[in-house]
Amino acid sequence: MSGDAGAIDQAALAPYLEAHIPDFTGLFAIEKFKSGQSNPTYLLTAASGRYVLRAKPPGQLLKSAHQVDREFRVMQALAGTAVPVPRMLHLSGDGTPIGRMFYVMEYLDGRIFWDPSLPDASGNEERAAIYDAMNATLAALHDVDVDAVGLSDFGRPGSYFERQLSRWTSQYRASETETIADMDRLIAWLETHMPADDGRVSLVHGDYRLDNMMFAPDAPKVIALLDWELSTLGHPFADLAYQCMQWRLPHASGFRGLGGVDRAAAGLPSEEAYVTVYCRRRGIEAIDNWTFFLAFAFFRLAAICQGVYRRALDGNASNPEKAKTYGQAVELIAMLAAELLDRKN
Repeated sequence: MSGDAGAIDQAALAPYLEAHIPDFTGLFAIEKFKSGQSNPTYLLTAASGRYVLRAKPPGQLLKSAHQVDREFRVMQALAGTAVPVPRMLHLSGDGTPIGRMFYVMEYLDGRIFWDPSLPDASGNEERAAIYDAMNATLAALHDVDVDAVGLSDFGRPGSYFERQLSRWTSQYRASETETIADMDRLIAWLETHMPADDGRVSLVHGDYRLDNMMFAPDAPKVIALLDWELSTLGHPFADLAYQCMQWRLPHASGFRGLGGVDRAAAGLPSEEAYVTVYCRRRGIEAIDNWTFFLAFAFFRLAAICQGVYRRALDGNASNPEKAKTYGQAVELIAMLAAELLDRKN
Protein backbone atom coordinates (compact mmCIF):
# COMPACT_ATOMS: atom_id res chain seq x y z
CA MET A 1 0.00 0.00 0.00
CA SER A 2 1.34 3.44 -0.87
CA GLY A 3 1.82 5.94 1.93
CA ASP A 4 -0.63 8.29 0.22
CA ALA A 5 -3.44 5.84 0.90
CA GLY A 6 -3.48 6.98 4.51
CA ALA A 7 -5.13 4.68 6.98
CA ILE A 8 -6.34 2.08 4.49
CA ASP A 9 -5.11 -1.37 5.50
CA GLN A 10 -4.71 -3.27 2.23
CA ALA A 11 -4.44 -6.65 3.93
CA ALA A 12 -7.75 -6.10 5.74
CA LEU A 13 -9.55 -4.54 2.79
CA ALA A 14 -8.73 -7.23 0.22
CA PRO A 15 -10.75 -10.13 1.71
CA TYR A 16 -13.66 -7.77 2.44
CA LEU A 17 -13.87 -6.70 -1.21
CA GLU A 18 -13.52 -10.28 -2.42
CA ALA A 19 -16.48 -11.21 -0.22
CA HIS A 20 -18.70 -8.29 -1.30
CA ILE A 21 -17.92 -7.59 -4.98
CA PRO A 22 -18.53 -10.37 -7.52
CA ASP A 23 -15.37 -11.55 -9.31
CA PHE A 24 -13.12 -9.18 -7.33
CA THR A 25 -9.79 -10.85 -6.62
CA GLY A 26 -6.14 -10.13 -5.92
CA LEU A 27 -5.95 -6.55 -4.62
CA PHE A 28 -2.30 -5.51 -4.84
CA ALA A 29 -2.15 -1.68 -4.92
CA ILE A 30 -3.99 1.32 -3.46
CA GLU A 31 -3.19 4.81 -4.72
CA LYS A 32 -4.87 8.02 -3.58
CA PHE A 33 -5.96 10.41 -6.32
CA LYS A 34 -4.38 13.84 -5.87
CA SER A 35 -7.33 15.94 -7.03
CA GLY A 36 -8.88 17.89 -4.17
CA GLN A 37 -12.14 16.20 -3.33
CA SER A 38 -13.45 16.45 0.22
CA ASN A 39 -14.10 12.71 0.14
CA PRO A 40 -10.77 10.89 -0.33
CA THR A 41 -10.74 8.82 -3.52
CA TYR A 42 -8.46 5.90 -4.33
CA LEU A 43 -7.50 3.79 -7.31
CA LEU A 44 -7.59 0.09 -6.49
CA THR A 45 -5.54 -2.20 -8.69
CA ALA A 46 -6.33 -5.92 -8.48
CA ALA A 47 -5.80 -9.05 -10.50
CA SER A 48 -9.44 -8.70 -11.61
CA GLY A 49 -8.95 -5.13 -12.87
CA ARG A 50 -9.01 -1.53 -11.68
CA TYR A 51 -11.65 0.01 -9.42
CA VAL A 52 -12.29 3.32 -7.64
CA LEU A 53 -12.98 3.56 -3.89
CA ARG A 54 -14.42 6.77 -2.42
CA ALA A 55 -14.56 7.11 1.35
CA LYS A 56 -15.51 9.46 4.12
CA PRO A 57 -12.50 11.29 5.57
CA PRO A 58 -11.16 9.96 8.86
CA GLY A 59 -12.01 11.65 12.14
CA GLN A 60 -15.08 13.38 13.59
CA LEU A 61 -17.37 14.75 10.87
CA LEU A 62 -20.44 16.94 10.67
CA LYS A 63 -23.53 14.77 10.33
CA SER A 64 -24.64 16.47 7.11
CA ALA A 65 -21.22 16.34 5.43
CA HIS A 66 -19.35 13.68 3.46
CA GLN A 67 -22.42 11.53 2.84
CA VAL A 68 -20.89 9.03 0.47
CA ASP A 69 -24.02 6.90 0.78
CA ARG A 70 -26.00 9.70 -0.94
CA GLU A 71 -23.43 9.80 -3.75
CA PHE A 72 -23.71 6.04 -4.18
CA ARG A 73 -27.51 6.16 -4.12
CA VAL A 74 -27.87 8.89 -6.75
CA MET A 75 -25.39 7.32 -9.18
CA GLN A 76 -26.95 3.91 -8.72
CA ALA A 77 -30.39 5.42 -9.42
CA LEU A 78 -29.13 7.11 -12.61
CA ALA A 79 -27.86 3.87 -14.14
CA GLY A 80 -29.76 3.35 -17.38
CA THR A 81 -30.79 7.00 -17.74
CA ALA A 82 -29.36 9.50 -20.24
CA VAL A 83 -27.03 10.80 -17.49
CA PRO A 84 -23.67 8.98 -17.75
CA VAL A 85 -22.39 7.67 -14.42
CA PRO A 86 -19.94 4.93 -13.38
CA ARG A 87 -21.36 1.53 -12.43
CA MET A 88 -21.77 1.23 -8.67
CA LEU A 89 -20.36 -2.01 -7.21
CA HIS A 90 -20.64 -1.85 -3.41
CA LEU A 91 -21.62 0.46 -0.54
CA SER A 92 -20.26 -0.43 2.88
CA GLY A 93 -21.71 0.31 6.29
CA ASP A 94 -19.77 2.32 8.88
CA GLY A 95 -18.08 -0.73 10.42
CA THR A 96 -15.56 -1.45 7.66
CA PRO A 97 -11.97 -2.66 7.42
CA ILE A 98 -10.87 0.97 6.89
CA GLY A 99 -12.91 2.32 9.82
CA ARG A 100 -15.21 4.55 7.75
CA MET A 101 -17.97 4.25 5.18
CA PHE A 102 -16.97 3.91 1.53
CA TYR A 103 -18.24 2.77 -1.82
CA VAL A 104 -16.59 1.11 -4.79
CA MET A 105 -17.38 1.87 -8.42
CA GLU A 106 -16.00 0.88 -11.78
CA TYR A 107 -12.86 2.57 -13.07
CA LEU A 108 -13.32 4.54 -16.28
CA ASP A 109 -10.51 5.56 -18.61
CA GLY A 110 -11.09 9.06 -19.94
CA ARG A 111 -10.13 12.72 -20.00
CA ILE A 112 -10.80 15.37 -17.36
CA PHE A 113 -10.40 18.96 -18.52
CA TRP A 114 -9.19 21.15 -15.64
CA ASP A 115 -9.01 24.35 -17.71
CA PRO A 116 -12.35 25.53 -19.18
CA SER A 117 -10.55 27.25 -22.07
CA LEU A 118 -9.63 23.72 -23.21
CA PRO A 119 -6.02 24.28 -24.35
CA ASP A 120 -5.55 20.50 -24.67
CA ALA A 121 -8.43 20.02 -27.12
CA SER A 122 -7.61 19.30 -30.74
CA GLY A 123 -9.10 22.56 -32.00
CA ASN A 124 -12.12 24.83 -32.07
CA GLU A 125 -14.42 22.15 -33.44
CA GLU A 126 -13.68 19.79 -30.56
CA ARG A 127 -13.91 22.60 -28.01
CA ALA A 128 -17.38 23.52 -29.27
CA ALA A 129 -18.43 19.85 -29.20
CA ILE A 130 -17.18 19.40 -25.62
CA TYR A 131 -19.28 22.35 -24.44
CA ASP A 132 -22.30 21.05 -26.33
CA ALA A 133 -21.90 17.63 -24.71
CA MET A 134 -21.71 19.28 -21.29
CA ASN A 135 -24.87 21.23 -22.10
CA ALA A 136 -26.69 18.08 -23.23
CA THR A 137 -25.70 16.23 -20.05
CA LEU A 138 -27.04 19.06 -17.88
CA ALA A 139 -30.35 19.08 -19.76
CA ALA A 140 -30.58 15.28 -19.45
CA LEU A 141 -29.93 15.50 -15.69
CA HIS A 142 -32.73 18.01 -15.21
CA ASP A 143 -35.09 15.90 -17.33
CA VAL A 144 -34.69 12.82 -15.11
CA ASP A 145 -38.01 11.63 -13.69
CA VAL A 146 -37.08 11.50 -10.00
CA ASP A 147 -40.15 9.40 -9.14
CA ALA A 148 -39.31 6.81 -11.79
CA VAL A 149 -35.71 6.40 -10.56
CA GLY A 150 -36.67 6.28 -6.90
CA LEU A 151 -35.32 9.68 -5.82
CA SER A 152 -38.56 11.46 -4.92
CA ASP A 153 -37.36 11.73 -1.30
CA PHE A 154 -33.81 12.89 -2.17
CA GLY A 155 -34.51 16.47 -1.03
CA ARG A 156 -37.26 18.88 -0.09
CA PRO A 157 -39.18 20.09 -3.15
CA GLY A 158 -40.26 23.71 -3.51
CA SER A 159 -38.96 27.11 -2.27
CA TYR A 160 -35.42 26.00 -3.09
CA PHE A 161 -33.79 29.42 -3.36
CA GLU A 162 -35.56 30.75 -0.28
CA ARG A 163 -34.33 27.83 1.82
CA GLN A 164 -30.84 27.94 0.34
CA LEU A 165 -30.51 31.69 0.92
CA SER A 166 -31.49 31.25 4.57
CA ARG A 167 -29.13 28.32 5.06
CA TRP A 168 -26.07 29.89 3.42
CA THR A 169 -26.67 33.28 5.02
CA SER A 170 -26.65 31.61 8.44
CA GLN A 171 -23.47 29.70 7.58
CA TYR A 172 -21.80 32.84 6.23
CA ARG A 173 -22.65 34.84 9.34
CA ALA A 174 -21.37 32.01 11.57
CA SER A 175 -18.01 32.00 9.77
CA GLU A 176 -17.72 35.75 9.08
CA THR A 177 -14.30 37.15 9.98
CA GLU A 178 -14.72 40.74 8.81
CA THR A 179 -17.40 42.96 7.33
CA ILE A 180 -17.46 42.80 3.53
CA ALA A 181 -19.77 45.53 2.27
CA ASP A 182 -20.37 43.83 -1.09
CA MET A 183 -21.47 40.63 0.65
CA ASP A 184 -23.89 42.51 2.90
CA ARG A 185 -25.30 44.28 -0.13
CA LEU A 186 -25.58 41.01 -2.07
CA ILE A 187 -27.47 39.27 0.74
CA ALA A 188 -29.88 42.20 1.07
CA TRP A 189 -30.45 42.31 -2.70
CA LEU A 190 -31.18 38.58 -2.87
CA GLU A 191 -33.66 38.87 0.00
CA THR A 192 -35.58 41.68 -1.70
CA HIS A 193 -35.46 40.22 -5.23
CA MET A 194 -36.46 36.62 -4.40
CA PRO A 195 -38.61 35.39 -7.32
CA ALA A 196 -41.86 33.55 -6.67
CA ASP A 197 -41.45 29.77 -6.66
CA ASP A 198 -42.25 28.57 -10.19
CA GLY A 199 -42.76 24.94 -9.20
CA ARG A 200 -39.74 23.60 -11.09
CA VAL A 201 -38.11 20.71 -9.22
CA SER A 202 -35.39 18.46 -10.57
CA LEU A 203 -32.38 16.48 -9.49
CA VAL A 204 -29.54 19.00 -9.22
CA HIS A 205 -25.84 18.16 -9.11
CA GLY A 206 -24.82 21.11 -6.92
CA ASP A 207 -21.28 21.46 -8.31
CA TYR A 208 -21.79 21.22 -12.05
CA ARG A 209 -18.43 22.05 -13.63
CA LEU A 210 -16.35 20.88 -16.54
CA ASP A 211 -13.76 19.29 -14.23
CA ASN A 212 -16.43 17.21 -12.47
CA MET A 213 -17.04 15.16 -15.60
CA MET A 214 -15.02 12.69 -17.61
CA PHE A 215 -14.89 12.62 -21.39
CA ALA A 216 -14.07 9.74 -23.69
CA PRO A 217 -10.34 9.43 -24.53
CA ASP A 218 -10.90 10.00 -28.23
CA ALA A 219 -14.22 11.83 -28.59
CA PRO A 220 -16.05 14.90 -27.17
CA LYS A 221 -18.47 12.63 -25.33
CA VAL A 222 -19.27 12.70 -21.59
CA ILE A 223 -18.77 9.21 -20.15
CA ALA A 224 -19.26 10.09 -16.46
CA LEU A 225 -20.60 12.91 -14.32
CA LEU A 226 -18.76 12.71 -11.00
CA ASP A 227 -18.62 14.20 -7.47
CA TRP A 228 -22.28 14.13 -6.43
CA GLU A 229 -21.67 15.19 -2.82
CA LEU A 230 -23.89 18.29 -3.07
CA SER A 231 -26.67 16.70 -5.12
CA THR A 232 -30.29 17.05 -4.00
CA LEU A 233 -33.74 17.90 -5.31
CA GLY A 234 -33.75 21.58 -6.20
CA HIS A 235 -34.23 24.13 -8.92
CA PRO A 236 -32.58 23.30 -12.25
CA PHE A 237 -31.57 26.91 -12.90
CA ALA A 238 -29.30 26.72 -9.83
CA ASP A 239 -27.02 24.26 -11.69
CA LEU A 240 -27.12 26.28 -14.91
CA ALA A 241 -26.36 29.59 -13.19
CA TYR A 242 -23.60 28.03 -11.07
CA GLN A 243 -21.87 26.78 -14.19
CA CYS A 244 -22.20 30.14 -15.96
CA MET A 245 -21.01 31.94 -12.83
CA GLN A 246 -17.87 29.79 -12.80
CA TRP A 247 -17.07 31.02 -16.32
CA ARG A 248 -17.37 34.67 -15.22
CA LEU A 249 -14.59 34.21 -12.68
CA PRO A 250 -11.03 35.21 -13.68
CA HIS A 251 -9.15 32.72 -15.84
CA ALA A 252 -5.78 33.69 -14.39
CA SER A 253 -6.67 32.50 -10.88
CA GLY A 254 -7.32 29.40 -8.85
CA PHE A 255 -10.93 29.55 -10.00
CA ARG A 256 -10.11 28.52 -13.59
CA GLY A 257 -12.90 30.68 -14.98
CA LEU A 258 -13.27 32.13 -18.46
CA GLY A 259 -13.06 35.79 -17.44
CA GLY A 260 -10.78 37.56 -19.94
CA VAL A 261 -10.78 34.63 -22.41
CA ASP A 262 -11.80 35.37 -26.02
CA ARG A 263 -14.45 32.68 -26.26
CA ALA A 264 -15.24 33.20 -29.94
CA ALA A 265 -11.58 32.86 -30.94
CA ALA A 266 -11.32 29.62 -28.93
CA GLY A 267 -14.50 28.13 -30.38
CA LEU A 268 -16.37 28.35 -27.07
CA PRO A 269 -20.03 29.39 -26.88
CA SER A 270 -21.08 32.67 -25.32
CA GLU A 271 -23.04 32.45 -22.09
CA GLU A 272 -26.17 33.62 -23.91
CA ALA A 273 -25.78 30.96 -26.60
CA TYR A 274 -25.13 28.24 -24.02
CA VAL A 275 -28.26 29.15 -22.03
CA THR A 276 -30.33 29.34 -25.23
CA VAL A 277 -29.29 25.82 -26.27
CA TYR A 278 -30.06 24.49 -22.78
CA CYS A 279 -33.53 26.06 -22.92
CA ARG A 280 -34.18 24.59 -26.37
CA ARG A 281 -33.19 21.14 -25.18
CA ARG A 282 -35.58 21.40 -22.24
CA GLY A 283 -38.46 23.05 -24.06
CA ILE A 284 -38.15 26.30 -22.08
CA GLU A 285 -39.00 29.54 -23.85
CA ALA A 286 -36.74 31.80 -21.78
CA ILE A 287 -35.36 32.26 -18.26
CA ASP A 288 -36.73 35.18 -16.31
CA ASN A 289 -34.76 36.54 -13.33
CA TRP A 290 -31.41 35.35 -14.75
CA THR A 291 -29.57 38.04 -12.78
CA PHE A 292 -31.03 36.67 -9.54
CA PHE A 293 -29.90 33.12 -10.31
CA LEU A 294 -26.39 34.30 -11.17
CA ALA A 295 -26.19 36.55 -8.12
CA PHE A 296 -27.28 33.67 -5.91
CA ALA A 297 -24.55 31.45 -7.41
CA PHE A 298 -21.91 34.08 -6.56
CA PHE A 299 -23.30 34.39 -3.03
CA ARG A 300 -23.32 30.63 -2.41
CA LEU A 301 -19.73 30.23 -3.64
CA ALA A 302 -18.58 33.15 -1.47
CA ALA A 303 -20.29 31.65 1.58
CA ILE A 304 -18.61 28.28 0.93
CA CYS A 305 -15.19 29.95 0.58
CA GLN A 306 -15.73 31.92 3.79
CA GLY A 307 -16.47 28.70 5.65
CA VAL A 308 -13.27 27.08 4.37
CA TYR A 309 -11.30 30.18 5.38
CA ARG A 310 -12.78 30.21 8.87
CA ARG A 311 -11.88 26.54 9.36
CA ALA A 312 -8.32 27.38 8.31
CA LEU A 313 -8.13 30.12 10.92
CA ASP A 314 -9.52 27.71 13.51
CA GLY A 315 -6.87 25.16 12.57
CA ASN A 316 -9.26 22.58 11.13
CA ALA A 317 -8.53 22.83 7.41
CA SER A 318 -6.74 19.93 5.71
CA ASN A 319 -4.61 22.39 3.70
CA PRO A 320 -4.31 25.63 5.77
CA GLU A 321 -2.26 27.62 3.24
CA LYS A 322 -4.64 26.85 0.39
CA ALA A 323 -7.62 27.54 2.64
CA LYS A 324 -6.35 31.05 3.39
CA THR A 325 -6.53 31.88 -0.30
CA TYR A 326 -10.25 31.20 -0.03
CA GLY A 327 -10.56 34.09 2.39
CA GLN A 328 -9.03 36.43 -0.18
CA ALA A 329 -11.42 35.03 -2.79
CA VAL A 330 -14.55 36.00 -0.86
CA GLU A 331 -14.00 39.71 -1.51
CA LEU A 332 -13.34 39.07 -5.22
CA ILE A 333 -16.49 36.98 -5.63
CA ALA A 334 -18.60 39.55 -3.78
CA MET A 335 -17.13 42.33 -5.93
CA LEU A 336 -18.01 40.47 -9.14
CA ALA A 337 -21.55 39.98 -7.86
CA ALA A 338 -21.79 43.71 -7.05
CA GLU A 339 -20.71 44.53 -10.61
CA LEU A 340 -23.45 42.21 -11.87
CA LEU A 341 -26.05 44.05 -9.80
CA ASP A 342 -24.75 47.43 -10.96
CA ARG A 343 -25.09 46.39 -14.61
CA LYS A 344 -28.61 45.17 -13.89
CA ASN A 345 -29.51 48.51 -12.39
